[in-house]
Amino acid sequence: MRYNKNGDGMKFVVVSDNHGRPHVLEEIRRQHPDADAFFHCGDSELPSDQLDGFVAVQGNNDYTVDFPISRIIEIQGWRIFLTHGHPYLYFGRLDLLVSKAAAEKCQLVLFGHTHCFMNEEIEGIRFVNPGSISHNRDGSRPCYALITIEGKNISVEKIER
Repeated sequence: MRYNKNGDGMKFVVVSDNHGRPHVLEEIRRQHPDADAFFHCGDSELPSDQLDGFVAVQGNNDYTVDFPISRIIEIQGWRIFLTHGHPYLYFGRLDLLVSKAAAEKCQLVLFGHTHCFMNEEIEGIRFVNPGSISHNRDGSRPCYALITIEGKNISVEKIER
């Protein structure tokens, strides 16, 4: 992970749920050479060497990799909680994930698992699910998220593939 240390802002690429398709990750890396960090929210189903350049966590289908279930990353005053989400999501509710992020004093939560894009602020915390880069369950095109942070301002863009 590299990031802009001079405070001019940061650009993050966030992906999830490619389920064994490495070519998609390679293509996304090529499309964003100026990204400060690449995050993978789990269910890559790939060995760690094929996730080179991504800060990754383990999804519920990642049986052969030894990634952590969640991570907290601190970058330029931002605390980011990265998880696949399956231990926190039940019956489509975010309650446990909201509580965990608040307890960890995170301002941004990146998670996957649902295969549906989400960009929402809950209790002052920004929650971003990049959807799936292989198949979204809501019938929308496969996608990922592009996050730009400048100071305390955050913008999230859904990028369809």
